[in-house]
Amino acid sequence: MSADSTNDGGILVIGLGRFGGYLAESLTHLGHEVLAVDRNPELVQRWSDQLDRVVQADATEEDALRQLGASDFQSAVVAIGASVEASVLAVLALVELGGPQVWARATSTKHAKILASVGAHHVIFPEAETGERVAHLIVSKMLDFIEFGADFAIAKVRTPQSLTGRSLAEVRPAERHGVRVVGVQLPGERFRYATDDTLVLPGSTLIVEGSIEEVQRFAALT
Repeated sequence: MSADSTNDGGILVIGLGRFGGYLAESLTHLGHEVLAVDRNPELVQRWSDQLDRVVQADATEEDALRQLGASDFQSAVVAIGASVEASVLAVLALVELGGPQVWARATSTKHAKILASVGAHHVIFPEAETGERVAHLIVSKMLDFIEFGADFAIAKVRTPQSLTGRSLAEVRPAERHGVRVVGVQLPGERFRYATDDTLVLPGSTLIVEGSIEEVQRFAALT
């Protein structure tokens, strides 16, 4: 259960359920050094083929985290979802050790408040965030979007038929629709930055920014 001294800048992932396992795998694919930890030997065995460093340990124990060199990591993610108690204890242990930025997964609003109160620097609620995002996509014509608070979003939308054949200077999306077109993908080409001279062609895709309501209304244009 010991760890070497090469953890500086790496990421510690605690909990190898579905969320934690795929998170660790994604971080590894992005080129980050990841140490994944779970106390369930079956999960450790399952992920040992996909991840370079997987350790069986009880991350709710401060001594176990110390032996793993947890304080040397840049970030630690507590991805435990099955047990609120284990999740909170793991966050507490990491905070007591000091060092990494602690990200913690919440499974409910109450759980999120507890994690924040015991010292988690970032609390994520993936089920709620995904549910809200998918709901927006289902009831709108947006192809994809990211919302930054209630008053700003960036979305990928199909070009409304009524706007095609004209330049953005002619279309004037900011004045007429409250959104700014920042990128465009013409048929068969890559996305590129949009300018006033950009010609909006049939079959193109736009990247627009504005409030979520404005972006949704723009995406609904025909």
